[in-house]
This record gives sequence, C-alpha cells and structure tokens, in this order.
Amino acid sequence: MEESFGKKLAEILSREQFIFNAPMTEHTTFKIGGAADVLIFPSNVQEVAAIFKLIEEFKIPCTILGNGSNVLVLDNGIRGAVVKFSDKFFGNIRCEGTKIIAGAGAKLKDVSNFAAENNLCGMEFAVGIPGSIGGAVFMNAGAYDGEMKNVIAQVTAVSPIGELKTFSGESLDLGYRQSIFQTNGFAICEVELNLTQGNSDEIKNKMADFTQKRESKQPLELPSAGSTFKRPKGYFAGTLIDQTGLKGLRVGGAMVSEKHAGFVVNVGNATAADVLNLIEEVRRRVKEVHGVTLSPEVRIIGE
Repeated sequence: MEESFGKKLAEILSREQFIFNAPMTEHTTFKIGGAADVLIFPSNVQEVAAIFKLIEEFKIPCTILGNGSNVLVLDNGIRGAVVKFSDKFFGNIRCEGTKIIAGAGAKLKDVSNFAAENNLCGMEFAVGIPGSIGGAVFMNAGAYDGEMKNVIAQVTAVSPIGELKTFSGESLDLGYRQSIFQTNGFAICEVELNLTQGNSDEIKNKMADFTQKRESKQPLELPSAGSTFKRPKGYFAGTLIDQTGLKGLRVGGAMVSEKHAGFVVNVGNATAADVLNLIEEVRRRVKEVHGVTLSPEVRIIGE
C-alpha cells in the first residue's frame, strides 16, 4: 500500500503534506499513541476531496483529526489513513462584515482573538479551549455558558467519497458534545460563524477573565486531552471525582490531576492502556460512592 498510495498522494500533495508510519505522540495533545500508517495534511477543500477519492479507491480505513486535543490514540496506533486538519496547512481565517470564515484547522484561540481584533463578539467563551474550530464543531464545544451551536452559520464539508456539501447551522443536530458529523462520516473543512458587532475592549476583557479562570483551575502545564469525562446530569464530573478522594490517583504515567479532578494528565510516558485503566478505576469508584456513572468525553481511536 505504501508505495502505490504514496505515489498517488504525491500527485496531489507536496511531500511535506504526508508522513508514513507517523507516531501519534507527536500529533495529539495527550502525547500518547502508536503510529498511524499514513498521516495526511490537506491544505484546501479540493485536496480533501481528492484525498477521500483516493482513500475510497484504495479501500483503506480513514480517521479524521483536528488539533488532536480531545482524543486518546491507542497503543498500537491507527490503521489506514489519518487526515489531519492542522493549523499550519488549514488554519486560514478571514472576516466578511460580522461573519468570520475559518479553515477547520484554525485554533479556537486564534479565531477568538481574530474576532476580538475585528470588534466581533460571540466567540469569547472559546478562547481557552485547546482545539481547532473543526473539532469544536464536531463536538459542539462549549465553556462559560457559550457553545458553538450559538454562532455557527454554516459548515462546508466533504463526504467519504469526496463530494462537497454545505450544511446550515440548524441542520447540524448540535447537542451537548454532539453533532451530525459524529455519525455521517463527512469531514468539516470550513466554518462560517455569525457574530455580532461589539466593543473591542469589553470583548478582550471578557476573554482575559476567562483565560485567567482557566489557567488558575486547569492543569495546562501537563499533556492531557482536556476534560476527560462528560458532565453527568445534575453534577460536575470533577467535583464527584474530587469528593471520592481521587485527585493524584495514578496508573503508570497517567494521573488524575491534583489541580482539577476532571482531567487525566500524562505525567511521564503514559500509555493509552494506563489512561484507560485509570478511567475505568475512576468510573468504578465514583459509581460505588455516588451512584453516578461517568462517561468519557475523550474520543478513543486506533487499536
């Protein structure tokens, strides 16, 4: 597969846009995971369509990744192709009136700052979320009473067989950490946001406040995948874990953060197995003490 697939890839991409046998420790915020058979970085919608047609032709499995911030890649890596929407290749952001159009790889932090520079409000909540705009749509990311659902006008995406489609914000089935893209196989390529005119100083002050809160409460100094568990109805996962006395609980190189119990962090060469075992132990003990079943928020991919 490598030689013939590589030759075809080289016809549509530059050589720096694909890597065979790519260690996913270098391409996820958790710094965990085995190698992907091939990691591909498209730079525009046409390339995405061509890549998907090629993947379909070779009948190889395909995994779509954004910034790699909400995922745990398993220790044996990922078979087939991983198509990664990175900030470097797919991170363009532009403004048209009160709309912002961003490539799927653009970091949320950069989109929020770009909005502030253009006196547009609505994206302040996202300034500290460690992901890409594409990943934020995929998960309907939210924080501080804001969520992507409130600002998405439309999304341009590509189907698994390389066909372009535009989705309106209303058609995305956006709920708590869910969207239509989790089941329909389309790759999010471009996101159009509908924002409102605001005061630049007020927007920046709000963002500075959110950033300070996040930095003071979250273990941003250690590799993680962000919040490990979804919020159970009527509770906060971090509070339940803390009340169960699990801060600092460790399996191998994975630990429940001592700063915020809702985060599992990589404190040194953690394996995916370490993380999964720790997650299961946390779930077991929280269920035992509080009768609440926690569900992982982190996407688990690979083998």
